[in-house]
Amino acid sequence: MSSVAIDSKKKVWGGGQSPFNLSYGKIMMWYFLMSDAFTFGAFLISYGTTRFFSAIWPNANAVFKSFPFCGEANMPLMFVSLMTFILILSSVTMVLAVHAGHCRDKNGVIKWMIWTIIGGIAFLSCQAWEWTHLFAEGGWWGGFRNGVGAHHLAGFFKAGEAIDPIGSADAAHKFFNFFFTITGFHGAHVASGVVLNIIILLNTINGTYERRGHYEMVEKVGLYWHFVDLVWVFVFTCFYLL
Repeated sequence: MSSVAIDSKKKVWGGGQSPFNLSYGKIMMWYFLMSDAFTFGAFLISYGTTRFFSAIWPNANAVFKSFPFCGEANMPLMFVSLMTFILILSSVTMVLAVHAGHCRDKNGVIKWMIWTIIGGIAFLSCQAWEWTHLFAEGGWWGGFRNGVGAHHLAGFFKAGEAIDPIGSADAAHKFFNFFFTITGFHGAHVASGVVLNIIILLNTINGTYERRGHYEMVEKVGLYWHFVDLVWVFVFTCFYLL
């Protein structure tokens, strides 16, 4: 009886391996993502608190109503919906790359990593256009760009909300400070993820993971990429939907 019990315990954990069957690298990635989640959470909680105690706030449908090459067309949230679709699609291609790695399919990993990188670059390009457009409209860090007209300020609010120029300007200043800080912080994560994906792609092409006998690095970078996508869901909800 005792020998059977000892053997069963050894199967659960022999003492030299993780009881959760995770490598050191994966555990450290999860620790990093947890700490990063706290940072994003602090930003979003600060934003939510500020908005809650503000009498008026810019209307997302009025701020984010433009679409590239469509002139003055009023298309609320259509462009950011496209951005979100691109990022979610890149998360799907990352899942396929990780699956190909589990199957030791080198060509599959290469193909899906390329598509993931293209998705990340496309998202960053969309964000660059959005920032450039908002700058042209007058919004920027620290408040409004010099020379912005009152018609731009009123255009960020619902009809009748921008009666008080001082209060409206103060609310818009806070909104844009939070928006560019948080989306910029997220964009930096996406850019870092693209760089990591390119490194993983080059290592895969060079056969690094084939020689190691596993594609664990693809999975670890995949965790980071999925985290970036998940954070965007919260950013999208806070800034564009609420």
